[in-house]
This record gives sequence, C-alpha cells and structure tokens, in this order.
Amino acid sequence: MTTDPSPPRATPRPFAPFEFMIAWRYLRARRAEGGVSVMTWISLIGIALGVMALIATLAVRAGFRAEFVDTILGANAHVTVYQQPRQIAEGVVVPGRIADYDTLAGRIEAIPGVTRATPVVKGQVMMQSGDRSMVAEVFGLTPEALAAIPRVADPATGIGRIEDFGQGIAIGSGLARELGVGPGDTLRVISPQGAQTPFGTTPRVNAYQVAYVFTAGRYDIDRTRAYMPLSEAQSFFNREGVADEIEVFVDDPERIDRWTPALLEVAGEGAQVWTWRDSSGAFLRALDIEDDVMFVILSVLVLIAAMNITSGLIMLVKNKTRDIGILRTMGLTEGSVLRVFFLCGAFTGVIGTLAGVILGVLLSLNVSTIMAAINWFSGGGAWDASVRGIYELPAQLRAVDLARAVGLSLTLSFIVTWFPARRAARLNPVEALRYE
Repeated sequence: MTTDPSPPRATPRPFAPFEFMIAWRYLRARRAEGGVSVMTWISLIGIALGVMALIATLAVRAGFRAEFVDTILGANAHVTVYQQPRQIAEGVVVPGRIADYDTLAGRIEAIPGVTRATPVVKGQVMMQSGDRSMVAEVFGLTPEALAAIPRVADPATGIGRIEDFGQGIAIGSGLARELGVGPGDTLRVISPQGAQTPFGTTPRVNAYQVAYVFTAGRYDIDRTRAYMPLSEAQSFFNREGVADEIEVFVDDPERIDRWTPALLEVAGEGAQVWTWRDSSGAFLRALDIEDDVMFVILSVLVLIAAMNITSGLIMLVKNKTRDIGILRTMGLTEGSVLRVFFLCGAFTGVIGTLAGVILGVLLSLNVSTIMAAINWFSGGGAWDASVRGIYELPAQLRAVDLARAVGLSLTLSFIVTWFPARRAARLNPVEALRYE
C-alpha cells in the first residue's frame, strides 16, 4: 500500500502583501487595542523635525557658500598675475611693475580657457566729501573692463550711468552712503604718494565726479572699493606707462589651478600668480569643516529621535504578544513576524522622513521671509552684513543634500527597528499563549 506524500509547505515570499496589511493594521489600531503608542508619535514628530532641521541647515550652508563665492567671482579677478618686487640697491626694494601690459594681456587671453585679461593699477587713497572721509582702495582699469565685471555692472543694483565712467569714478554703495554722495557729486581723492619735490613727496589731491555707484553684494567691497579710469589712475598714482598687475578671468574658476602653469610660462621670469582660492581658501575650508560638524551634530539629533522608535516598537510587541503566538501557531514563520514588526517601525521612519522633507523644503524656500520677520521682531540687526559679509541669508536646495538627509534618516530608522522586530520574531508561541 502506498501513501501520497503531503505537498510541500509553501514559504511566503519576503514582504508579502499580507505582511504589509498586518503591520499597517497594528499601526492604525487604537491605544486601547494595543496599537500605536505615544512613543511612536513622539519618534515620528522627532524624526520629522530632525530631518527638517538637517535639510534647512544644509540648504542655508550651501546657499551661504554659493553666494559668498559668487560675490568673490562676480567682483574680483579669478587669478592675478604680477611681478615680484625687485632689489635695485643694497636695502632698496621696489615693487614689481608690468611695462608691456597690453602685450602681456594679449598673450594671456590667447591661453585656452581664458576669457579676459585686464591691466590694473591699484592704490590706497583717502576720499573726502565735506566733513566726511573714508579710506578706499582704488582700481584703475578701462571702461570696457569695468563694464565686464558682472557684480559691478549690474543695472538692477547700480545707480547712475556706467557709460559715464570715463568722465568720472565709480564707487561702492557703502562708500557712497558713508560719504553722503551719489552720481553727479564731487569727491576729493587724496593719495600720500604724490609728486616728488626737493622737499620730499607731497600728497596728491584731485577732485573727481561720481559717475556710477555699484552694489557688488559684499559688505567689504561696497564699503571700500572705487574704480578709476586706467589712464587717470596711472597719472594719479605715478604709474605712467606701467600697470601693477593683470587680472585674469577664466571659463571655469572652480578649477583655477589648471591655468597656473600656463600663466607663469606666458608671464615670464619673476612672475607670480594669486588665485581667488588663495585669497579666500581659508574661509571656504572653514565653511566646509563647519558643514561637516553641523551634519554630524544634526545626525545625532535624528538618531535620538529614531531611538524612540525602538521604545514604541518594544511596547507594541509587548501589547501584541498574544497575536504573535496565534500567528505563529497558524504557520507564520519567524521571518514573517520579524518583517511585520520591522515594517511597523519602518513606516514610522518613512512617514517621519517624508514629513521632514516637506517641512525642510518649505523652510528653505522661505528662509529669507523668515529672517526678515525675525529682523523686524528684533528691531533690526538680526543679520549683520559687516560680520557675515553678505547682505541676506540665502538658501540653496541641492539634490545631494536632500539625498543625504533622507538616506541618513531612513538608515537610522531601519537599524533601530531591527532589534525589537527580531525579538518579536524569536518569541516562543507556547510562552505567548500560556496564560491566554
């Protein structure tokens, strides 16, 4: 006599629809039925707030860095070529000057990737208007070169006509405000390096009309910088026929080091280069370090919020001990039980993360309005441009920052969920139903 073997027992595939159904039913159950605890709600809200803070912080840091770099590149040369100081006698050193500056600028512009090369004369002066005076740094360049500087030649922020620069000077808005002048007014410009006389060097004093007032977006630039036509600057600073340096602009300033060897080769012996990273690299590196520190600190806050999932899930497992025993006797495997309770915690993490992303994006998009409100309530001074360099708090949402925040939150939520779910899976069904 033969007996038919019983058919093999089918093993449900991982994360089957019924596992999602049971997990969602447990989460929706009322507290009296052993459902979602207060700890679960606390963890969900905590994760949402942590992700919101993380996204908003990363967006503000990215926006601050982007605005800071944009103001540097929009109002300054990407790289400057100059000559080393020369020693003409024992103990006598004279600054390096560039005599054939037009020829050198042409050779530099022929380098692939260089968009513009401009001869510049620089000097420190005292500017006076009535009883007001300010120290300023004067850049002498051609009207065409001034019109090519994005942050300076912006018609949306400039006052006056930049086309009149050849008949006057251009000054920053902060400098104009401190001196109380505008387009059409006259300034006295005083340079200590004036004319040579038998009695020594006498200061040079000239009067210039303000032709244009610009706002570059940087507090230090707007408050200290002025532009003068190149020929006039050469005469005023005793630089007849020479230039102090060549300002060079390239098509990819983020990779400015690529052009250093070619510039040194073209400029010849004694030439030196100074890039925008050399002048601001320390500050940018400090920003990068601060970004990493802020990410770690806020990650700890998200971890603390995610740890509450463990507490809520342990309470849920305790309340569902009888249900676990019944499910196990009905044939549910340890893996299925583990996945059911893992999904309970994962749902909390996913919902909290999604809510945090929405809140973080909304906060980042309205950070300027929020700062304006804070500034109004505090009576002004909440954002000090003299300390931070730029005039407003910007925010820049980047996909990589959103991915970092979401990935961190979900990873931490899934990790802390695993341990109570594993404990539920290992629960002995006999022990679970002993007192039922």
